[in-house]
Amino acid sequence: MEQHSARTPHKNSGAPTAASPLPRPARPQRRPQGATAVRGGLPRGPLLLRAARLRRTEPRLTGLGTGVFITLAALAGGAADSLITGEPGTLFGVVFLLACLAAGLFVRPYDLSAAPVSAPIAFTIALAVTADGEGGGFTGHVMGLLTGLATLTGWLYGGTVGAAVIAAARKVAYVMRERRR
Repeated sequence: MEQHSARTPHKNSGAPTAASPLPRPARPQRRPQGATAVRGGLPRGPLLLRAARLRRTEPRLTGLGTGVFITLAALAGGAADSLITGEPGTLFGVVFLLACLAAGLFVRPYDLSAAPVSAPIAFTIALAVTADGEGGGFTGHVMGLLTGLATLTGWLYGGTVGAAVIAAARKVAYVMRERRR
């Protein structure tokens, strides 16, 4: 006579048991790089597949990463604008605005408040580095910084408000999704 074990099998063992008669579904296979998919009658090439995959990626910037990202982007825009025109201006503002919007989109859900908070800090740091001192030494550099802060305030407010609006909308969507679960 055969004796059966008194222990119950683990649920995660993968073997079919009386409680779970069906095996696990197989993982979907990845398409080759050059394959095209037809969805809704429109062919999609490898570039569009990559863009769609990028759009579905989860946000990955931490709070500190958000501040570093905005600062580096604003520094790059300010340096390019300083090389072209001699002082930070429109190019600096546009790059800063786009960096703030991207930071609001790609920051982690737990760090959403970091995007609008780090924007003014990054703006000031980037402007302090790229401000035109006009040969006046430290005092001239401080005056260039204050002038830049006064004349580029619209870009600062636009980037900060844009990041705040995106972060708030993402927070509301996150809370609604969690309530549904």
